[in-house]
Amino acid sequence: MRERQYKRTTSKGQLTGLDRVETLEYLHNFAGKESGKPSWRLSLPHILVATVSSFLFGYHLGVVNETLESIALDLGFNGSTLAEGLVVSTCLGGAFIGSLFSGWIADGIGRRRAFQLCAVPMIIGASISATTGSLYGMLLGRFLVGTGMGIGPPVVSLYVTEISPAFVRGTYGSFTQIATCIGLIGALSIGIPAKEIDGWWRVCFWVSAFPAAILAFLMEFSAESPHWLLKKGRGGDAEAEFEKLLGGLHVKSAIAELSKLERGDEVDAIKLSDLFFGHYFRVVFTGSSLFALQQLSGINAVFYFSSTVFRGAGVPPDLANICIGIANLSGSIIAMILMDKLGRKVLLLGSFLGMAVSMGLQVMAATSFASESGALYLSVGGILLFVLTFSLGAGPVPSILLAEIFPSRIRAKAMAVCMAVQWVINFFVGLFFLRLLEQIGPQILYTIFATFCLIAVAFVKRNVVETKGKSLQEIEIALLTPE
Repeated sequence: MRERQYKRTTSKGQLTGLDRVETLEYLHNFAGKESGKPSWRLSLPHILVATVSSFLFGYHLGVVNETLESIALDLGFNGSTLAEGLVVSTCLGGAFIGSLFSGWIADGIGRRRAFQLCAVPMIIGASISATTGSLYGMLLGRFLVGTGMGIGPPVVSLYVTEISPAFVRGTYGSFTQIATCIGLIGALSIGIPAKEIDGWWRVCFWVSAFPAAILAFLMEFSAESPHWLLKKGRGGDAEAEFEKLLGGLHVKSAIAELSKLERGDEVDAIKLSDLFFGHYFRVVFTGSSLFALQQLSGINAVFYFSSTVFRGAGVPPDLANICIGIANLSGSIIAMILMDKLGRKVLLLGSFLGMAVSMGLQVMAATSFASESGALYLSVGGILLFVLTFSLGAGPVPSILLAEIFPSRIRAKAMAVCMAVQWVINFFVGLFFLRLLEQIGPQILYTIFATFCLIAVAFVKRNVVETKGKSLQEIEIALLTPE
């Protein structure tokens, strides 16, 4: 296909007031000429392939939950809490490294190849973990899997945001959270026989290699992001991909809309300092803060501690994990339905507010005024409500929203930085949670978590813009402010 030349503006990441008015008029004129919205069915298969990455992310988060005891017995580190902790935390360390470089990988080799690259360490790492006879082999396998887990989430957020029609972008973005929940529930379910069947934990690791191989294979036939192609000067290829994703009637307007905002300095290398100073500081600060507040709300602490609470209520750990998984999945499905109806900001506000109320129930359960049975009901109800409200907004929205509000020039690298922030906060919450629980008690600790949830409500209300139904170009224009 013949390459076409597209006119670009010359400003560095900034439009003048006149440019902004002209560009908005330009976009609306094209929108008026469209014969309806593009079909959501064309992009759906590509979205579903990408969400396999999210399924793997959820699966590897949960795969050691039921199997860790059997792994420790077979590999000779039973009773060593340090070794057991390393099996879990080594994966988190690999994920941090993978997420840190994911933006440069996605910008360097493209979104499709980045998916294929993240599948490779997942296949190799799972195979090593499944066949190892030592703790060191397990740690190596978990580290490799972790690097793939770190690359996957930022890339899937980028890909889904860039190839989805605006009117279903939030719905499609919710697919990633649902796939993560399904992967988590799948890992917990497959791991149940591990305590009865010798060596079953090896099967659990082998199983994960197959969806990773499927992801790498199907990505060969999936569409590349037209945004990335146009950034690389491959306008003809971008047209071909838009035709796959939107249909022939919408190619001209999509390319014109995208190329109007693309700037001549797009090919300039983005330095890490560019994300923290000057023009882009506002959106990067908003993104990093959202992910930090998401983790400081205590969601992972609730996951870690939930089995103890359920055990106290007489609920078996297996059933407790399933209950948590169902609450998480139910909220994610509701979020998918509401994302493009109510909008991102409303879901975030309601979610963090509901999480604060849920933590309030936990605080009440920890007081001396609650009876023993009342405290158990409050604890179990508070945990389930917390997970449900988290999955309604605070879980799925940040990754969707940030991929929307970051300008095209920095989108991949800014997502990488924000995801790295998430992994760091996640690590420290997991590291200090039990120690703080012992030293200051559940009442104060849950009050701290509730306070962070209320801070998140105020932060979202002040700093987050609504992106529902808007094209990425309209969002970027609205957020461009003079330096």
